[in-house]
Amino acid sequence: MIRISLIIATHNRAQPLIAALESVVRQDLPPGEWECVVVNNNSADDTEARFAAFAAQHPGLNLRMVFEPNPGLSHARNRGLRETAAPLIAVIDDDERINPGFLRAYASFFDAHSDAVAAGGRIIAEYPEGCPDWMSRYTEQPIANPMDFGPKVRPFPAGRIPGGGNMAFRRTVVAKYGDFDPALGRVNGRLTGGEESDFFERLTRGGETLWYVPDAVMWHIIPPQKLTLDYFRRLCRNVGASQRLRAQRDHRLPKAFAAECVKWAATLLLAFGYLFRLSPRKALWLLRLRCGISRGLFGGGCGEA
Repeated sequence: MIRISLIIATHNRAQPLIAALESVVRQDLPPGEWECVVVNNNSADDTEARFAAFAAQHPGLNLRMVFEPNPGLSHARNRGLRETAAPLIAVIDDDERINPGFLRAYASFFDAHSDAVAAGGRIIAEYPEGCPDWMSRYTEQPIANPMDFGPKVRPFPAGRIPGGGNMAFRRTVVAKYGDFDPALGRVNGRLTGGEESDFFERLTRGGETLWYVPDAVMWHIIPPQKLTLDYFRRLCRNVGASQRLRAQRDHRLPKAFAAECVKWAATLLLAFGYLFRLSPRKALWLLRLRCGISRGLFGGGCGEA
């Protein structure tokens, strides 16, 4: 019986997808207890053919692809939810790899915690061509979203939520709280996000606890093109634009503006701290992060690719 369904949305990234699948097929959970559903979100490359060839090499595993014509990560993930029936859902992205015990860790966690409905695992940033010298723990957050809250299962710290590329939940929460909002999430390369934040905010407002499962490990592969100044500026602006969209919908835009002002004060203190420690590049990129987010938050509509 299928206990857990793994959903991977993909759009025009055939090569990274196959690399991700190489880690999926090494899962140590018995093959009859899990499936992997790849949602082809209207890809124009050779994703379909390469997946078919890969699946043919692993006939004993439950690997299948479904097609979602509506563009957007939320549409794709929601299609994955509709195409699966397992009581447990895990979600990763197509630019990652996972440890062999990934699915077992989530299945075991939910078996042992009958009242738990949602969880996230450890995220490790991996830089194939090296981490740039301007990177700090703050500027790394929007790029790779690393997280490690220790070796034990525990509730997520206040203010933190599972990463969208490493999350799991019971199917029952979708019926109770809804799926991913198509108004949010990346579309055709545009960097607007926020669909996971919105999803988990609904759960926490409903009184649910989000759990950290350290043995579900994901490596987020960060290619050089995601470390350019242009990408970073666009990413940060879209982070701010996503925050504005959610705040407008929830009628809390003034509160979001006030919070951003407080973050500016903290950013300036941190930037001066980096300068005093002879790290001017880290200080500069930290200021770029805050400027970009503020630009998206206060300026409104974005959607830059």
